[in-house]
Amino acid sequence: MFENLQDRLGSILNGLTGRGALSEADVSAALREVRRALLEADVALDVVRSFTDRVREKAVGAEILKSIKPGQMVVKIVHDELIEMLGGEGVGIDLHAAAPVVVMMVGLQGSGKTTTSAKIAHRLSTREKKRVLMASLDTRRPAAQEQLRQLGAQANIDTLPVISGQSPTDIAARAVQAAKLGGHDVVILDTAGRTHIDEPLMVEMADIKKRSNPHEILLVADSLTGQDAVNLARSFDERVGITGLVLTRMDGDGRGGAALSMRAVTGKPIKLIGVGEKMSELEEFHPRRIADRILGMGDIVSLVERAAENIDAEKAAAMAAKMAKGKFDLDDLADQLRQMQKMGGMGGIMGMMPGMAGMKDKMAAAGLDDKLFGRQIAIIQSMTKAERTNPDLLKHSRKKRIAAGSGTDAAAINKLLKMHRQMADMMKMMGGKGKGGMMKQMMGGLAGKMGLGGGMGGGMPDLSNIDPRQLEALQKQAEAAGLGKPGGGMPGLGGLPGGLPGLGGAKLPGLGGGFPGLPGLPKKK
Repeated sequence: MFENLQDRLGSILNGLTGRGALSEADVSAALREVRRALLEADVALDVVRSFTDRVREKAVGAEILKSIKPGQMVVKIVHDELIEMLGGEGVGIDLHAAAPVVVMMVGLQGSGKTTTSAKIAHRLSTREKKRVLMASLDTRRPAAQEQLRQLGAQANIDTLPVISGQSPTDIAARAVQAAKLGGHDVVILDTAGRTHIDEPLMVEMADIKKRSNPHEILLVADSLTGQDAVNLARSFDERVGITGLVLTRMDGDGRGGAALSMRAVTGKPIKLIGVGEKMSELEEFHPRRIADRILGMGDIVSLVERAAENIDAEKAAAMAAKMAKGKFDLDDLADQLRQMQKMGGMGGIMGMMPGMAGMKDKMAAAGLDDKLFGRQIAIIQSMTKAERTNPDLLKHSRKKRIAAGSGTDAAAINKLLKMHRQMADMMKMMGGKGKGGMMKQMMGGLAGKMGLGGGMGGGMPDLSNIDPRQLEALQKQAEAAGLGKPGGGMPGLGGLPGGLPGLGGAKLPGLGGGFPGLPGLPKKK
């Protein structure tokens, strides 16, 4: 997501931050490159023009050119204008209306309306504890209604029983009535699409709107279609009147032009973005966080939220108890690798860490990709329970059997065992240093600098109990603590110059030259 733009803007703005003073010519040259980068990212021309004009107006002021760090001031201006272009503050689905709140999903065929309807229903039921009823109004596409029913069964969401021969407007009226009688909080209407915008489609949408009186009309658009998605949004808004947008397949869009243009061209907020195939892979669209990611400043808030969703509290507590005793076996290591996979893998986590976006390329060059986690988990799963508990049992003949079972070789097994040994040694150090050990002190320092308070006895805070407003303020506090600055390091780790320990900068004990047991990244010269 936004990878091309992130790389281009990062290199342009890094060139400015290294300068002692800036001239108007420097700013103009940089803005020319910014303009080119945005156009290559498929952002609408009008949006690019107004963006660069606003940045130039603010960046060419005398107080900027003569400020102590003019390059950083320009980066801040670009950052602020990006947030403005993306829509300022994030806007979620509005449920402030009399129950049942009707949400009408519109869009073209193939944009992912039905799947997105199920994802939204799943999100509302799990996060906001709402009772949701889904109804398919698509009477044309074969098995469309059956598809929604199966998605509902998967996610444990109620769906409206199908009565053959009913028109879409009749189904809409029946869905609203059924939601009232069934005590549902929200009813989601999945309307039919076409391969292109035509008059019968627009008439049908207007009729459904009139019959069901929706509180929200969400347009589902495929982000990979670029500017076509923007034109589509404009057409639907003129004829039906949409209240917000949902962009699908954002994980496959390295450019992000549609997302950057949508708000500016239509004036409608992007409410949600689809970032994967799974039910849970739907995120709220937060302009500030997206701007931070584009400029390589990381996205600590989303990382904390993702951790809160994916980390099993009971397993974490059991792991902490084992760590306190200095115990760490291969089953624990496999659990850690699975947790990282759930949180988006190495690339996903690194992309959200402040100042770490540039490390992803180095990691890929060193062979550090998410397939490595899969191979290491396969090795561990090929061992017996006794071997996982006591790795010292692993002699040559056993390693040969494990290599055959996991499709790897003895060298990969040795690397994994070395990684485990280093981590086990580190756990002993962390578990044996007084109250809570080194890990608790380290994470406590990180939490304290982020303004999260003591949390779990002075250690890492309990992520599930963090107030959402506190999370929103977290990014600003993280930036103030030096997290968003290049080379600022991670607070609580002694301000290591390389950001995370062992990634080419200073190291924590047991972490070797890279991630433990994994090929080390190129050292800084």
